[in-house]
Amino acid sequence: MKNFLHGRGHAFRWMAWLLPFPVLFLILNALFPFHISISYSRIVLAGDGTVIQAFLSADEKWRIPVTLNEISPELKKAILFKEDKYFYFHPGINPVSVMRAAWNNIRSGRRTSGASTITMQVVRLLNPRKRTYPGKIIEMFRALQMEWKFSKDEILRMYLNLVPYGGNIEGITSAGILYFGRLPDQLSLSQVTTLSVIPNRPGSLRPGGNRETLKIARNRWLMKMQEDQIFPDQEIADAMAEPATLTRIPFVPIAPHLSVRLKENRPGNSIQTFINPVLQKKTANLAANYCKRLQVSGISNVSVIVVDNRTHRVVAYEGSGDFNDSEHEGQVDGVRAVRSPGSTLKPLVYGIAFDKGLLTPKSILEDVPVNYDGYSPENYDSRFTGTVSVESALMNSRNIPAVNTLKLIGLECMKENMGEAGFEQVLHTKSDLGLSLILGGCGVRLEELTALYGAFANMGEYYPLQFTVSDTLKKGFRLLSAPAAYMVTDILARPVRQEAGGGVRGDVAHLPKIAWKTGTSYGRRDAWSIGYNRNYTIGVWVGNFHGQGIPELTGAEKASPLLFELFNAIDRDARSDWFTVPDGLDFRLVCPLSGMPPGDFCNNTVLDFFIPGVSRNTTCSHLTEVAVSADGRHSYCTACIPSSGYKREWFPNLSPELISFYESEHIPWEKRPPHNPFCSRIFTSGNPEIISLLNGKTYLVEKGEGRELMLSCNSAGNAEKIYWYINDRFFKQAEPGEQVFFSPDPGKVKISCSDDKGRNSDITIHVQLF
Repeated sequence: MKNFLHGRGHAFRWMAWLLPFPVLFLILNALFPFHISISYSRIVLAGDGTVIQAFLSADEKWRIPVTLNEISPELKKAILFKEDKYFYFHPGINPVSVMRAAWNNIRSGRRTSGASTITMQVVRLLNPRKRTYPGKIIEMFRALQMEWKFSKDEILRMYLNLVPYGGNIEGITSAGILYFGRLPDQLSLSQVTTLSVIPNRPGSLRPGGNRETLKIARNRWLMKMQEDQIFPDQEIADAMAEPATLTRIPFVPIAPHLSVRLKENRPGNSIQTFINPVLQKKTANLAANYCKRLQVSGISNVSVIVVDNRTHRVVAYEGSGDFNDSEHEGQVDGVRAVRSPGSTLKPLVYGIAFDKGLLTPKSILEDVPVNYDGYSPENYDSRFTGTVSVESALMNSRNIPAVNTLKLIGLECMKENMGEAGFEQVLHTKSDLGLSLILGGCGVRLEELTALYGAFANMGEYYPLQFTVSDTLKKGFRLLSAPAAYMVTDILARPVRQEAGGGVRGDVAHLPKIAWKTGTSYGRRDAWSIGYNRNYTIGVWVGNFHGQGIPELTGAEKASPLLFELFNAIDRDARSDWFTVPDGLDFRLVCPLSGMPPGDFCNNTVLDFFIPGVSRNTTCSHLTEVAVSADGRHSYCTACIPSSGYKREWFPNLSPELISFYESEHIPWEKRPPHNPFCSRIFTSGNPEIISLLNGKTYLVEKGEGRELMLSCNSAGNAEKIYWYINDRFFKQAEPGEQVFFSPDPGKVKISCSDDKGRNSDITIHVQLF
């Protein structure tokens, strides 16, 4: 028994003195265990530890827990001096105080003084009961149980969490924030003393009450502390000189959308974020003001997320522009909303093509009408340029080259990369996605796009965004090579560009040094602008949460201005700290007409990036050498070339699609002479490709006159005539690229297309009249 007593320390030795039979305490403790359940307010903290949001506890109290680190020495000394000087020396009951209180009460015949220790006050706050002698005995027993179970610091912390401060405010942290706007360890001696006197006189010292009464009560205790030399005289004098005010300060939450989000999916009473209060306030103010300016155009919502590129932490988060704007669904979190990305995914598809060695910035792509199994995308301006370089296609957000590049790298490759980069909706709808994905035919979130562009900023290394301390365990991976990411950045950083639907950009006042890309969804429901430099990646979405499209809503016109404002406010002086050319990326001279290393016939060259050992090194073939007759009237193939009397000339080496485009648009181009009419060779390659109708498809045609379907094809460069057949019967002769129309009969229809070289292609369609 002796060893048992020594093992329990001073608390149990006190109990041995108070209880003649300690075994009785153990029995009662087992029969009547003291269960403690405290419902705390959940709080969300900024990166610097300040409270940015607090939620009521389950019992509707503002009861924000205080941490041991927040209990400053001044706070501890002030509270203990006033409430329980011998707190660290008694076992929960102070026998001297009990006897003094009993003697005073007996002598006066009424209750004149109490003997409650801090431990006993905690018991009473946890289980309020009427102040009777039996109740006091129970309270004392519970206090002994608490001392048996908890350390002194834990009990003091519980007291500071439960002490009432009027209304539904409990705890020193709640009172400090709501009355002074400070955490406990930031409170002055005057404020600590003020808060220490309120619980004893909640009526006369209520918040907003008589300041003079509050000042007298505060100063009386300050003078007592001075008499006992608890604090230096100068500190006491400074505290007494402070104004005595106690007014409830309206708590203005910071980053409310993020706080609500974390409350839903993060455990614990205290959630530590990486929000930078200064950057958050700048972001929120700019977004709110910008949103108000947009409302005259029928645009009601703005969402912004700011990421530190070096730590991958989310330092600012604005979900709607105004959380309290119920008229415009302000509590919707646009950072998490699934929307159409418009053109914002194009940098990724080109980056992948760079890594596969298929393209470089100066590579030439075709910008002509295409038809991929019924999918015929168009450019935002409904025009085609014929050919365009990769860098120009990305800078000016051309749609057809992007679709062609997606076809080139493979749709599955793109979906796999997006899945790895955390695009959840793409993973869920993977089997339903087609080539339209690159033009916005999928669902993404602003945070996902911002994380993707953060990978460009980190030289191809993708890192999941970090919202809280627990997110720091997430690992990154390489999404693109450093050379590919740099080439994308180099293109996106060029200020003068033709943005989709938004005119020429580049004359913006105080344009920050950033790389950025815009996007506009189909129907103009979503406007995006994502930008980055070495320090930050910022994502901006503008639109209406209810999905209404606005004719003026484009990424360039409505989202980019806010992006520029944010960078100028957050990181205005970052121009000198820019990306450098990484190892593994080099320069070479290429032909500007193909983007490939020049051939003997290339007269001009330009400098281009390339990845040695990866980028294609095929020599330029934008021209092809053709044998022609001395008079230039005929051309020869290898089967009919004469032994003499001919010459060799260079002609454009165009694809059938480009030839068809030039012919349909009446764009002049240098054609090779007609092939030798006496040649007996049968051509087996370069068959015409029917592009206006798809094999095996069913077409609905309206009954009556004028029901027609169009016929068009892509043909080889040496084809001079095209012949159309319907159900094996000759229908019409046409020029290459010429569009022909016919009126089909219902049912199965065979369509054949032949050129003057004997090459042929057939398809079968089904026609239904309605």
